[in-house]
Amino acid sequence: MTDNSGKPLLEEYQLTTSEIREMWEVLSPDERAEAFELLGRDAAQEFFLTLSANERTDMIFRLPEGEKKLWLRLLPPDDAADVIQKSPEEMHDLLLSLLDSNTQTEVKALLSYQQDEAGGLMNPRFARIRPDVTADEAIRYLRLQAQASLGGIYYVFVLDEEQHLLGVVSFQDIFRASPEKKIRDIMKTDVVTVSENEDQEAVSRLFAQYKFLAVPVVDSKNRIKGIVTADDILRAVQDEASEDIQKMGGTAALERPYMEIGFLNLLKKRAVWLVVLFFGEMLTASAMANFEKEIARAVVLALFVPLIISSGGNTGSQATTLIIRAMALGEVKLKDWWKIIYREFGIGLGLGCILGLIGFLRILIWQYFFHLYGPHYLAIAAAVSLSLIGVVMLGTLAGSMLPFILKRLNLDPASASAPFVATLVDVSGIVIYFTVSALILKGTLL
Repeated sequence: MTDNSGKPLLEEYQLTTSEIREMWEVLSPDERAEAFELLGRDAAQEFFLTLSANERTDMIFRLPEGEKKLWLRLLPPDDAADVIQKSPEEMHDLLLSLLDSNTQTEVKALLSYQQDEAGGLMNPRFARIRPDVTADEAIRYLRLQAQASLGGIYYVFVLDEEQHLLGVVSFQDIFRASPEKKIRDIMKTDVVTVSENEDQEAVSRLFAQYKFLAVPVVDSKNRIKGIVTADDILRAVQDEASEDIQKMGGTAALERPYMEIGFLNLLKKRAVWLVVLFFGEMLTASAMANFEKEIARAVVLALFVPLIISSGGNTGSQATTLIIRAMALGEVKLKDWWKIIYREFGIGLGLGCILGLIGFLRILIWQYFFHLYGPHYLAIAAAVSLSLIGVVMLGTLAGSMLPFILKRLNLDPASASAPFVATLVDVSGIVIYFTVSALILKGTLL
C-alpha cells in the first residue's frame, strides 16, 4: 500500500511489535511484509517465531532473496518442515537447499511422515545423555547441548549407544543429586512414549491425560526419533479442530486462513459439497412426487412437511456432532457402536415423544381457535405426532451411526456433516410421514 508519492504508507509510522501484532490480521500480505521489515532484528526474530506455518511461508517468499536463508535457518527442524510442506511442491528442493546439511537431513526425515502423525510433529533435537555419566558431567554436557540450538529443554532422555530409550530424568533431579551420582541411579525407567506413526489425536489425548510438556517419539525398536512438545500438539489440535468444524459445516477443509484463500479456490471447496447435497435434496422432491395424489387429496398434509423434516434433521445433526466429538476425545471407540445404538434409540424415542406431543397439542390448539384442519383434525394430529416420533428416532440413529460407518471405512468421521445427515433424513422423513398419514387417514381424507 502506497501514498500518492509512491512511498509505503506504513513507513510513515514508528510501529512497535505489539502494535504490529494487533494490526496483523487486517493487513494485506504486502503490508505484512512491509511491517515486518520495520522491526529491529531481535524484535523481528521474536515476532517471526510466533507466526503460524502459513504466515511464515508467505513471509519467507516475500522477503528479499538474500534473507530467505537467514529466516528459514532460524526455525527448528520441525517448523522448517512445516514451512516446506505449506509451500508449492516445486519449491521444496529450493527451500531445502537453503538449510545446512545437518538440518537438511533432519527435515527430510520429518517430511517422510504424514503431517498428522507424531513423526511429522516431532522435533529431532532434544536433550540426551548417557546413563553412566555423573550428575556433574551431565550438567556440563547439557550446557553444551543448550548452545546447539535445542528447540526446548523440558526433560533429559537417557539413551544407549544405539539411541534406545532407557529412561528420563528431570533437571531438578540432576541438580539435586550429588556431583558423583550416576544418571542411571536417578533416572526413571517407566517412560511414557508414542509411536512415530501415532495419530495426532491420540498424542493430544496423552498430553491431556498426563499434563506433559514433551513426549518422546520412538520407533518399533524403542529408538528415540524426537520429541513432541505441548506447543506442537496444541497447534496441531487447533488445526484439526478447524478442519473438523469446516467439514461438519458442509465444506471441504480450507487448510489456510479464510482471508488467505483465493476466491476460486474457496468457491470450489464450498461448491462441491453443496452440489452433492443439492442432488440429495432432489431425492426429497422425488419422494414428494411419489405422494402427489395424497397431497392433492389432503393439502393440509403439506403444511407439516417442513416441521417433520426439520425435526429429523435437527436431531440427526445433534447426534452426529456429539458422536464425532466423543470420537475425537477418545470417549467412544468403534467397538462401542452397539452401545451407542442402544443409547440413541432411547434418546430418539424420548425426543420423538416430546416433539410428537408438542405437535399434537399444537394442532388441537390451532383447531380450537382457528378451525384450520376440518373434522378429521384428530387423525391429522395423530399422523403428525407418530411421524415425528419415527423421523426423530431415524435422525438420531442415522446421525449417531454415520461417523462409525465412515470410521470403519477409514474415512474422516467429520465428513458425516450436519448438512449431509439432514439431507439423508429429509428424504426418509418424507417417506415416513406420508406412509403413516396414508395408513391413519385412509378412508377419511385419503
